[in-house]
Amino acid sequence: MGDASVQIRRYDAAWAEEFAEQRDQLALKLQPWLHGSIHHVGSTAVVGLAAKPIIDVAAPVRSLVEARRAMPVLGLAGWMSWPSDPNRSWRLWFLRPQPDARTHHLYLIEHDDPHLRELIAFRDRLHTDASAREQYAELKRYLAQKHRTDRDAYTAAKTGFVVKLLREAGIEPEPRPDTAVGNQVQVWPAARDIGHDAL
Repeated sequence: MGDASVQIRRYDAAWAEEFAEQRDQLALKLQPWLHGSIHHVGSTAVVGLAAKPIIDVAAPVRSLVEARRAMPVLGLAGWMSWPSDPNRSWRLWFLRPQPDARTHHLYLIEHDDPHLRELIAFRDRLHTDASAREQYAELKRYLAQKHRTDRDAYTAAKTGFVVKLLREAGIEPEPRPDTAVGNQVQVWPAARDIGHDAL
């Protein structure tokens, strides 16, 4: 499902089922670190919205530092980490099964971090606002054509729309890096005690 290019597809009801399958598995694997329910976020979480066919999963954790100890567990389950993620100050980022054929993204974020609130608020706004949903779908189709082989440029070009909707919801978005720094992905070995400075 998917390749290195940016591809927007019509909404697929199977996305909710794919999320539920991973949610249940992750709830068991991440139980020592979780704080609250695991969320389906991103465009595949919005019924009727066209999207890249990648399931975005946000798992709230008590402590990002402590959650680094989950990395070997996730590695064994086939999740690959991105240690050079430019947003690593507030999340741990994983994908599966491969960078050029990814089907899922996973974000471990502290439960009270404002970035998590943003992800949920943006999803909920699209759930309830048909006009915003249609505008976003149209924008994504246009940008997918313009930046077909550049995921970073595609994502960056959506920022203005995301910021607008969040501000309309009374949320001032947290600053993010302007550009991605590296894209190396790796699998952590299973029998390894991840220290606080592992990333």
